[in-house]
Amino acid sequence: MPRQQTEVRELDEGSYVMMEETPCKITAYSTAKPGKHGSAKARVDGKGVFDGKKRSLSQPVDAKIWVPIIQRKQGQVVSVTGDDAQVMDLETYDTFTMRIPEDEDLNPDDEIEYLEYEEQRKIV
Repeated sequence: MPRQQTEVRELDEGSYVMMEETPCKITAYSTAKPGKHGSAKARVDGKGVFDGKKRSLSQPVDAKIWVPIIQRKQGQVVSVTGDDAQVMDLETYDTFTMRIPEDEDLNPDDEIEYLEYEEQRKIV
């Protein structure tokens, strides 16, 4: 699994984090001051990169957490069939089928940018 460990205090909005074994983009990050008997706590809210579900977690700021390494790649649309597009990676020349987002209008020969993490792909 392409991921690395980091401390919760090093996270910030817009970065990625693993929540419930799913890569998520952080939408909100806040910390609470340390109490009389404990350490400072951080609350992290995020949205799943590939499934769009909202998730949150609360951890001490010095706790270790996994951060996914999501690759941003370039591709070219080979063909479009209904809601699916056949895309060729411009580095490896591999072809695969991806779901087209509702707000996108793709045509053959269009160059796109997509995210990839462990065989999961999403057009951005």
